[in-house]
Amino acid sequence: MADLRRLALTAPHARSRERFLALHDIAQGTCATHVAERTSRHPQTVMGWLHGYSEHGPEALLYRRTGGRPPFARTSQPRSAQRSAQPSRKQPAHPSPAPTRNPAGR
Repeated sequence: MADLRRLALTAPHARSRERFLALHDIAQGTCATHVAERTSRHPQTVMGWLHGYSEHGPEALLYRRTGGRPPFARTSQPRSAQRSAQPSRKQPAHPSPAPTRNPAGR
């Protein structure tokens, strides 16, 4: 049980932490259906985590990105972005309205 809690606190991804915490609650006697309700997950999803952990250990609960668009790089730009055109210096088509004053004069 302590291992599940430790894994939940040190897992690098929020989805992994959620799965380990759910199993920690189940190991402490909470019904899997109640854990599913509390985490807004389908009960079969939580049971899948439980079966995966039972069959394959903690590795089964680690989040793995399986496809889709790559995440946006915050620290560096790809070469294609470095070679792209400079931002436009044109004025916006619709200027923003001037701020209005408070009628009470404050």
